[in-house]
Amino acid sequence: MKDNSNELFPLCDEEGNIIGSATRGECHSGSKLLHPVVHLHVFNPQGELYLQKRPAWKDIQPGKWDTACGGHVDLGENVEMALRREVQEELGITDYLPTPLLHYIFESARERELVFVFRTTYEGEIHPSEELDGGRFWSLEEIRAKMGKGIFTPNFESEFAKLNF
Repeated sequence: MKDNSNELFPLCDEEGNIIGSATRGECHSGSKLLHPVVHLHVFNPQGELYLQKRPAWKDIQPGKWDTACGGHVDLGENVEMALRREVQEELGITDYLPTPLLHYIFESARERELVFVFRTTYEGEIHPSEELDGGRFWSLEEIRAKMGKGIFTPNFESEFAKLNF
C-alpha cells in the first residue's frame, strides 16, 4: 500500500474557510499549504485511550503510535463528514457521539495542518482497517511514561499535552 500523492485536499485559512485545493504531494512537500484534518480520541468506559499504530508504508511518521483516528478532509467534505468517513474507514465504528474539543494549527518540516479534535467514549468492538498496523487501549499513565521516547508521533504528543487528559 501507498498514499496517493495526487489525492486532492482542500486548502483553508486559519479559521477553516476553504480557499483552494492542492494535491497530497504538494501539501506534504514542505510547502506549508494549510489543509484541514480531523482527529478522534476514543476512550473506553475504564478511561483508557485507544491508539492506532501507523503502518510502515505511511509517508508521514511510519511505525509510530498515534491518535485513534486521524485523517484529511477531502475536497467537497466538511469536518463532520470527514470525521464520520475516517472513523468508519479506520476503526469500523459508526455508532458514537463525537464531542468537539478544540482546533489548532500543527506544523512540521513537511506540512501544516488545521486540526479539528474530537473525543468519544466507546464500548463496542474496534476493527482497525488495513490502513493501520493495529491498535490497542493504553492507560493514561502508560502513555505519560512513554512520552518523548520516539514511540508516539510528535503530533500526538503535542496534542495529548494540549488536551491534558
